[in-house]
Amino acid sequence: MRRDYLPYYKPCIQEDDIEAVTSCLKGGWLTTGPKVKEFEEEFARVSKAKHAIAVNSCTAALQLALVALGVGPGDEVVMPSLTFVAGAECVKWLGADPIFCDVDESSLCITPETVRRVVGAKTKAIIPMHYGGCPARVREIVEFAKPIGIAVIEDAAHGVGTLDGGHWPGWYSDAAAFSFYATKNITTAEGGMLLTNRDDIAEKVRTLSLHGMDRDAWKRYMKGGTWLYDVVAVGYKCNLPDIAAALGLSQLSKLPAFQAKRDMLAEHYLKGLQGIPGLRPVAEFPQAPDRHSWCIFAVLVDANSTGISRDAVIEELRTRNIGTSVHFIPTHSFSAYRNAKQAHLATTDVVSSQLVSLPLYPDMSTSDVEDVVAALKEILSEAQLRTA
Repeated sequence: MRRDYLPYYKPCIQEDDIEAVTSCLKGGWLTTGPKVKEFEEEFARVSKAKHAIAVNSCTAALQLALVALGVGPGDEVVMPSLTFVAGAECVKWLGADPIFCDVDESSLCITPETVRRVVGAKTKAIIPMHYGGCPARVREIVEFAKPIGIAVIEDAAHGVGTLDGGHWPGWYSDAAAFSFYATKNITTAEGGMLLTNRDDIAEKVRTLSLHGMDRDAWKRYMKGGTWLYDVVAVGYKCNLPDIAAALGLSQLSKLPAFQAKRDMLAEHYLKGLQGIPGLRPVAEFPQAPDRHSWCIFAVLVDANSTGISRDAVIEELRTRNIGTSVHFIPTHSFSAYRNAKQAHLATTDVVSSQLVSLPLYPDMSTSDVEDVVAALKEILSEAQLRTA
């Protein structure tokens, strides 16, 4: 058993990250300002998107995109139930209805086939999610949705580093929402980004994100700025501060190195977990030009084959000083959403009781992975002996 605790996740914060934040603090500009603008420009350059708008969370990016696309009362938005509740919340806040569809058992992403089962006359938008960072075949969903006038907004909370059809999320769709939460592939502690190639969406989201104030109203406190501004829409308070953007810029510069480390650790997991009865990694390495971000490394534990439940595996790993998580508790199982419209969610219902997210982050070593693999083999072997 490990002597020290291996947490499910630990942010990779290095000295240059700390220096970037302290330099921003010393510079005297703390809220939305020049660092946010620089972060947006760099994120757009790296992703090759036309527009990048920084906001204070992925949830905010999703909500603003829905508003910009005109989603409102009476509309329906199709999405997976196997995701975080934020997407459904955004839809409900606008008076629309989330419609849950099932996922593909190999990728745990929604597909054109699962979407077709629930699309109807009231469908205004589809929100596919790149589960764990797995490319979600969004181009195929767009090719289905666009001819019938349905918008596509990607939930790319796990998507920093993902390549779908060779492109970052947001390339084929109307927009993509990214997360920089502490457990993501790059972090600003809290924060998000909206990518879009559509000028109209970018213009609306940029205005709505800061109280509906006209563009660059934040410059009123800079030399040459003016106190006079206009409020051109009923907006929201979703802006990202410069302190967070400074950290984001530093983290983004290291994304290639972070991704290479995640690839290496994921490969080590996949090799080590081969052939274990009743345990299956959710994803494999996709073929180029696609790329998995490995934001989450999830496995499925089949209690019928292993003789032990997912919950018991989590507890056994905890006693061996290994942290885990679960992604996700399906939204349709929550009390607030039990009356939401949904298709038959057969795959979602099965896998949600089997999922375990294993530790994977750049500060881990291959020996850490080997400890997790060894612990899983021991736990499952003991369970087999008990049921023999």
